[in-house]
Amino acid sequence: MNTARIVRILSLAVQVFLPSVKDMLLMWRIARSGWFDRLYYRNQIRGLHPIWRLVPMRHYLLRGERMGFSPHPEFSPQGYLRFNPDVAAAGLSPLGHFLTLGLAEGRSARSSRASAAKVEVSPPHDGRIPRFDPKRRKAPFAIHLHLHYPDLWPEFRDILITLDIQFDLFVTLTWQGKKTDWLADQIAEAIPTAQVFTLPNRGRDILPFVRLINAGALDGYEAVCKLHGKKSLHRNDGDTWRRHLVSGILPNGLATQLDHFLSDSDAAFWVADGQRYAVKTWWGCNREKTKALLRRIEMDLPNDHDFPAGSIYWAKPLMIGMIKALHLDDALFELEEGQIDGTLAHAFERGIGAIAKAAGQTVRQSSELRAKIRPSPRAPRFVSAFYLPQFHPIAENDAWWGPGYTEWSAVTSGTSVFPGHLQPSRPADFGFYDLRLPKTLAAQAALAGRAGIDAFCVYHYWFGGKRLLEEPLDRLLMEPDIDFPFYLCWANESWRRNWDGLSGEVLVAQDYKPDFETDLVASTLPYMQDARYQRPDGQRPRFVVYRPSDLPAPEQNIARMRRAWRRAGIGEVEIGAVAFHVTGEAEVAEGLFDFWIEMPPHGLVKNESYVFGGAAGNLMNDASPVPGFSGVIYDYSKIAQLSVDPKYRRTLPSRTIAGIMPSWDNTARRKVRAHIARGGSPATFRKWLREMHETVLETSYRNELFINAWNEWGEKAMLEPSQTFGHLYLDVLSEVTSNKHGASVNPEQVHA
Repeated sequence: MNTARIVRILSLAVQVFLPSVKDMLLMWRIARSGWFDRLYYRNQIRGLHPIWRLVPMRHYLLRGERMGFSPHPEFSPQGYLRFNPDVAAAGLSPLGHFLTLGLAEGRSARSSRASAAKVEVSPPHDGRIPRFDPKRRKAPFAIHLHLHYPDLWPEFRDILITLDIQFDLFVTLTWQGKKTDWLADQIAEAIPTAQVFTLPNRGRDILPFVRLINAGALDGYEAVCKLHGKKSLHRNDGDTWRRHLVSGILPNGLATQLDHFLSDSDAAFWVADGQRYAVKTWWGCNREKTKALLRRIEMDLPNDHDFPAGSIYWAKPLMIGMIKALHLDDALFELEEGQIDGTLAHAFERGIGAIAKAAGQTVRQSSELRAKIRPSPRAPRFVSAFYLPQFHPIAENDAWWGPGYTEWSAVTSGTSVFPGHLQPSRPADFGFYDLRLPKTLAAQAALAGRAGIDAFCVYHYWFGGKRLLEEPLDRLLMEPDIDFPFYLCWANESWRRNWDGLSGEVLVAQDYKPDFETDLVASTLPYMQDARYQRPDGQRPRFVVYRPSDLPAPEQNIARMRRAWRRAGIGEVEIGAVAFHVTGEAEVAEGLFDFWIEMPPHGLVKNESYVFGGAAGNLMNDASPVPGFSGVIYDYSKIAQLSVDPKYRRTLPSRTIAGIMPSWDNTARRKVRAHIARGGSPATFRKWLREMHETVLETSYRNELFINAWNEWGEKAMLEPSQTFGHLYLDVLSEVTSNKHGASVNPEQVHA
């Protein structure tokens, strides 16, 4: 080795391993900031010397920055200098200035203004995506590819035709005239099953993805992959970044990696390594738009969360459904003007990470999928849901509320009382059904059963011999072939007009006449003698008392009821009661009932839960309710958090069945006097349900789960499919019941 070469090696070693104090300070600041991605940086430079590969940050500071290489996918040194000429004139390091001064001054990590000369103007085009048939045949997976630049198709074609999974391909193309038609033909020739749509140049890759979701194209898949060209006129590293992002989620052996992703219940998105960003560092100009986006599903910005950067990822079905629930349309997306920050598309990228966090999930990077996934707790042994038989006209409701009144009359009149309030709530699959039709009950039970619900706990309205709302079950008894598992809950409270926030006038009084127990038991016999009446312990039919404290002499009343059932030939009955009605005119001994039912939100709303109407007043700021609202609003997530708190659970009676609610909002009934659990959604329901599954269900009575409710539409406590969330609540429930039933909800197989 000659002397000159030795000198060069020693000089390089000094540069690499003996930085100045100033450089050491800058390196420390960069390392802490998270703005240097080692893997991303090294992948930009082919043939990088092994020494530099060991210390890529030193290479960047000594050489790479001047050469125009980016330290991170979201930082362009050239763009920063171009639009910050004061930094360029001073000869400062772009990244060094950004971290010491620029970030605090609000300067963009990339160019803050688009070059008007570089904005491509596409011809006008009214592209449409038709609504998809949910019953069509599907592959297990879907891939959506959005292409703005036709020259990228060969690269994606070569990747897609070698994948070792079955997938349906959806391609959206930016309409650019005849060359787009030519590209569509090329795609059809290479992959004949691909469905190709040409769309106007709006919303980048995000709006085409949203439009496919809104059309139902991406429903019903085990996972959905989102791809796009990742090529920008304001970047010189788009090809490198794209290839890193795509290869990270479409690797060799994709099927195995997908299995890891699907088996990881905590994963919502799968991204390439280095593409999980912390939003606190990457807000840019997008905080307010993200806040407005999440408000569309009653969600606040979390204090911190990660998001899938680069917009190339795999997504679980819950995330696809929650995106659909945002109800984004074309008009919300800005016209294309070359913006690189501050648009709805940028806010969307950050917002979906917040939705994942609300669901108790996260963004997984490729290398993390190899980690061992913790085993799931066992499924609940028996799942019940309260069931309201109110949805049909009766003479009494005609007299009290007007001709033809049913629960739907209230539901459809619900109005939004604060920004983003999800009212009114409307049914999806079954429409505004009439429960006098047994086929409706059959369809409900089929859908519930596939989600893991074992029985409906149907309200039994008996008032001293007078029956109300009995027709649905009575007609069911005449249809023995309909599979509708159920048992009764005696709704033993008087009906009052304050049901809708009015006078409190008693409409039907609950009359506890002497020996009422015999007549009550007689009213239950036709149902208990039906083969579909449930015996969760395998022996005793179950019966629930809604308000045990309203009984005049609970101990004597329950004993007489038990004797009456025995005399009627039913035998022993398993009697339970709702746990929150344990204080009142009569004292109820804890041991009087065989079990108790936890019924959220009752007993869970504490001072710290309120965001409006509590002791702290109004905490909703710019999301405050309309003037004149005199109800209360509390945080759904805080209710959920308290529910799994060991201190709270110790206050419940022993032998309590753990309870949960999908949401709660009686605006439809009480209008401006409503009680609202703000933020109830399939995402927050999932987080609550998973935490309950992992902690509470082990100590629940017989490992059972009780849900409030299946169809309380007037209180928005329903699992039934809605126009807002579709089947998502049922899909979430099936996650914790799948070990028992071996199947999740398939909306294509269940129709009224």
